[in-house]
Amino acid sequence: MKVHETRSHAHMSGDEQKKGNLRKHKAEGKLPEAEQSQKKAKSENDNGRSVNGTGEAASEYNEFCKAVEENLSVDQIKEVLEINGQDCSAPEETLLAQCQDLLFYGALEKCPLCGGNLICDNEKRFICGGEISEWCSCVFSTKDPPRKEEPVKIPDSVMNSAISDLIKKHQDPKSRPKRELGSADKPFAGMMISLMGRLTRTHQYWKKKIERNGGKVSNTVQGITCLVVSPAERERGGTSKMVEAMEQGLPVVSEAWLIDSVEKHEAQPLESYDVVSDLYVEGKGIPWDKQDPSEEAIESLAAELKMYGKRGVYMDTKLQERGGKIFEKDGLLYNCAFSICDLGKARNEYCIMQLITVPESNLNMYFKRGKVGDDPNAEERLEEWEDEDAAIKEFARLFEEITGNEFEPWEREKKIQKKPHKFFPIDMDDGIEVRSGALGLRQLGVASAHCKLDSFVANFIKVLCGQEIYKYALMELGLDPPDLPMGMLTDIHLKRCEEVLLEFVEKVKTTKETGQKAEAMWADFSSRWFSLLHSTRPMRLHDVHELADHAASAFETVRDINTASRLIGDMRGDTLDDPLSDRYNKLGCKISVVDKESEDYKMIVKYLETTYEPVKVSDVEYGVSVQNVFAVESDAIPSLDDIKKLPNKVLLWCGSRSSNLLRHIYKGFLPAVCSLPVPGYMFGRAIVCSDAAAEAARYGFTAVDRPEGFLVLAVASLGEEVTEFTNPPEDTKTLEEKKIGVKGLGRKKTEESGHFMWRDDIKVPCGRLVPSEHKDSPLEYNEYAVYDPKQTSIRFLVEVKYEEKGTEIVDVEPE
Repeated sequence: MKVHETRSHAHMSGDEQKKGNLRKHKAEGKLPEAEQSQKKAKSENDNGRSVNGTGEAASEYNEFCKAVEENLSVDQIKEVLEINGQDCSAPEETLLAQCQDLLFYGALEKCPLCGGNLICDNEKRFICGGEISEWCSCVFSTKDPPRKEEPVKIPDSVMNSAISDLIKKHQDPKSRPKRELGSADKPFAGMMISLMGRLTRTHQYWKKKIERNGGKVSNTVQGITCLVVSPAERERGGTSKMVEAMEQGLPVVSEAWLIDSVEKHEAQPLESYDVVSDLYVEGKGIPWDKQDPSEEAIESLAAELKMYGKRGVYMDTKLQERGGKIFEKDGLLYNCAFSICDLGKARNEYCIMQLITVPESNLNMYFKRGKVGDDPNAEERLEEWEDEDAAIKEFARLFEEITGNEFEPWEREKKIQKKPHKFFPIDMDDGIEVRSGALGLRQLGVASAHCKLDSFVANFIKVLCGQEIYKYALMELGLDPPDLPMGMLTDIHLKRCEEVLLEFVEKVKTTKETGQKAEAMWADFSSRWFSLLHSTRPMRLHDVHELADHAASAFETVRDINTASRLIGDMRGDTLDDPLSDRYNKLGCKISVVDKESEDYKMIVKYLETTYEPVKVSDVEYGVSVQNVFAVESDAIPSLDDIKKLPNKVLLWCGSRSSNLLRHIYKGFLPAVCSLPVPGYMFGRAIVCSDAAAEAARYGFTAVDRPEGFLVLAVASLGEEVTEFTNPPEDTKTLEEKKIGVKGLGRKKTEESGHFMWRDDIKVPCGRLVPSEHKDSPLEYNEYAVYDPKQTSIRFLVEVKYEEKGTEIVDVEPE
């Protein structure tokens, strides 16, 4: 077996290791000398326990800790912990601290959330080392942990030690003091910080501020926690002080780190404020979830997808340039992707494993594990294997090591059981993800110029077949890892996501949990969700609004992008072959531009202008103008003649991201994935439209730097009876089963005097928006819900442009 290239530091040469920065040292479990001395000093301070309270109690505890450390062996410490029902699996240094705490303050009870063992975290709080489930570590946290109201049990070996009398003194629960942990109000406690350059505040100001918040300021970089620099120093490359810090691998951060840490009363992650790591040869090396969202967005949109699907050779191997293909044997493709998101441990990583065949070469095995955007710290290796059977066995062994499951049952039957602290497979489908297969910006113009379709239709299809709208959609949702094809997942994987979501929605509706138990429930779901749909910005969801935005709506978008990937396929070939016309034909529909002088066009423009209100983003309002209107006839959608046979028809607005449009045209509308008490989901698994263009415009609006969007006009048949609600019932199953047409009454309605009929018997509620009598409704505008896709027919796609109306500040809350 030959190792060709690797970023796994265990395989690096001595010279390469010497050249590494702090990130490499940390990956190897080593530290530069300066940080070793700093860590040693900190360890000595911790052993003194000077942070526990003040006055006599603190002094007594410090002396007690010294006596325990000097007189008890590691075996005796373990005995004390075991006999009192505490965990003994931690490192020796941690065991000592646990034993000192136990003997002085009393034995800790088990975690009230999961029954795990409590441990002291950084002298600021007690946390749990257990698991809520196989997906999520426990999130319990407290400054005042529950302790056993009973005498501490002391083994014979300790009773016979030189400090037995000292220990007996604290056996009685009544004589124990209460432990006071270090204050979280001092974010720089134990830190040494160096300042450089012209900051927004003077160095003297920050020196006082840092010392007041528990830290110290150094004029050199020896033994410091970090170096804070001005933007000017970064731009000009810095002084020798900054260069020295970089050579030692010390964090170099912006002044914002000081400001945010003081404001939030807690030291913020240094990597989130890094200003120099992009200067390293190895690359920027900041995980995307630690970057400023605007910077992460720029990286995301510029990034190439590194693996397009189940047969995609990972780009960083460079083997695709030599004709490399995924190894296949006995019906199995040896290409696996994995994800783990454990919010209890703040862990969010992916993993790639591939066996790759290369012409005139041996079998190659590629392995990579790390965080998105953090390639310098990733464990990565590419190995050449002469023995094919040995390579297959090693692949299966690694699969089991990563997941705790066997490879073949997973690959053949999708049988898998999530194990604690193990990765879970991302089940990739055999196809090409749209971020790779769709047309890039440079290809779009050529493809459009050689398209035989009507020029307006060609431009519309060009939007749907371009990478941009899908990249933006996944970026906005944080589901944009360039290492994993989130737009090319199997139906089995998407079904698993849907089942997890629906199961949790039911739990939310019935739970009575509050406080930390409720937090644990949400953390467990969030960890599951962002393990199944790997996010570059995972978050702990807290309420039904976040559940709707970051789970339900996100799932629907990912599902629709997967449909787009399958239809678009690989358009990376010759754009002169008119790939746009080919994809248009695959859609199975007829799209035509509506004449701007026609009655239909004028009706649509009037309907939009009458029922539109500006979209507000921060302090700016955006109006809208119609660019084009497209009429749609699709094989997957009921025709106008079919829908006219149904009763009680209304022409309504539907909001949609551009990234979802292709699926709507190709397959028709799908009902909402779940029922939640928020707009868009409060009617259950329904197709929801509105008589206000203002409501649809909220969904069609994308971003201030991308003002183009689409609104959908569809005819909906509400049925013989329409049920009206201001507050829909919590249980919407009856509505879903009976397929009753529903109208949700909003705080604003369209004035009936403006309503008219279109195509004989289709109502167009084109009235001016006025306040309704339903002032307490959760809905701003009227919404209509139908439960059968056959009751809706998409008739028009309205291409709009959002335009800034002004910069006047609006909706400012009075102080």
